[in-house]
Amino acid sequence: MENENIRKELVVSAIENGSVIDHIPAKSVFRVVKMLNLEDTDTQVTVGFNLESHKYGKKGIIKVSNKYFENEEVNKIALVAPTATLIVIKDYKVTEKRNVKIPDEITKIVKCVNPNCITNHQQVATRFTVIDKEDLKLQCHYCEKITGKNNIDIL
Repeated sequence: MENENIRKELVVSAIENGSVIDHIPAKSVFRVVKMLNLEDTDTQVTVGFNLESHKYGKKGIIKVSNKYFENEEVNKIALVAPTATLIVIKDYKVTEKRNVKIPDEITKIVKCVNPNCITNHQQVATRFTVIDKEDLKLQCHYCEKITGKNNIDIL
């Protein structure tokens, strides 16, 4: 039996106002959800992962109604999902679309891996210089310890 009307896509409802994080590496989707505390929100959140992507093979997407991300949150997204695109929706229309970018300096969002660093013992905000954006390496401003992408602990 042939059925030419087989549906091959799942349609997810559009959001009236809010943000969409698209092109998240599939393995990073739930890390982004947790990092942004989206499991604690009372607004509608749609999460898709292992979705087909012509550009990346597999990708993830997160839609959040009535939420616009602050710069600090966008920087967090960039650290764990550097290929992500942030889309802002207002009145069902895309008003902004941009790729996230790893900043040159990161403050207050990453913990220093050095247990002896002052930031781990006193009320001092962490501060890092990004010394490698491709392989993601951060250098602590205070103790100069270098943290690689596999050891990054986001606050």
